[in-house]
Amino acid sequence: MVVAAAMPVLCGNSSSERLLGHWRSMFTDHRSKRVVFVSHCLLNQNSISDGTADFPSQFEDLISMLMANKVGIIQMPCPELLCLGLDRGDKRGSERALLEENTRIRNLMQQEENFSALGLVGINRSPSCGIETTSIDGREEPGMGVFMQVIAEELQKEHLEIRMVGVKTSRTEESLGKVRRLLERSTLGG
Repeated sequence: MVVAAAMPVLCGNSSSERLLGHWRSMFTDHRSKRVVFVSHCLLNQNSISDGTADFPSQFEDLISMLMANKVGIIQMPCPELLCLGLDRGDKRGSERALLEENTRIRNLMQQEENFSALGLVGINRSPSCGIETTSIDGREEPGMGVFMQVIAEELQKEHLEIRMVGVKTSRTEESLGKVRRLLERSTLGG
């Protein structure tokens, strides 16, 4: 919800059109500059509730079609899997009629206390997703990227506190240490 609220603030109401227009003119290499957002389970059938998989791993025909048409695939997260786990909160869920089970899952997803956000991990130096550092005037400077700044502001408006850490892929051990500390503090409740 906070991320969704942040996008219009960050990019304006026609953000996706503007972003894609900018993206098309930005790259000059071989990429197609075309993407489709795909539900998580279409790329990972192992993530869906018991008794509902139609394929052993993914919807291969769909993926093949997208690949044949030179379309990039962006996998969306699965809220059910993230919030309720593989068993969707009931190991015997597959014994119910599909629509009855889906209704039970929907009701669980609408409850407010299903999960806790342990933190947000951004990528330092990024002009958008930097947490501790960002890129300004050709230099890496202290501060947040524009997207993370908007998210932080939206969280503050909602009186929500989520720990944020920045990592760098070029500093693997340091980055893993930061995330490890984030998880430890979250587990300890401090």
